[in-house]
Amino acid sequence: MTHFEPPIHWKDYEDIAMKLYERFGDDFGEGKIYRIRFTDLHKWIMEIPNFAGKAEESNEGHLEMIQSTWVYEWRDNQK
Repeated sequence: MTHFEPPIHWKDYEDIAMKLYERFGDDFGEGKIYRIRFTDLHKWIMEIPNFAGKAEESNEGHLEMIQSTWVYEWRDNQK
């Protein structure tokens, strides 16, 4: 039985952050996450398997929210 995952869009910050954490794990800590270039972050988000957002729908606000949500996801997994 296949587990259906709904498509992820730009405003699904928690879903995106969880996918990035699953991909990079503890290789990216808080300081490193905040130093990621937005061009790299954008590319990695576009590579998420069920990501349905369009590249041109992205903006700096989305990327900042994703970045900070990823930090919270990372912190939650350090406990």
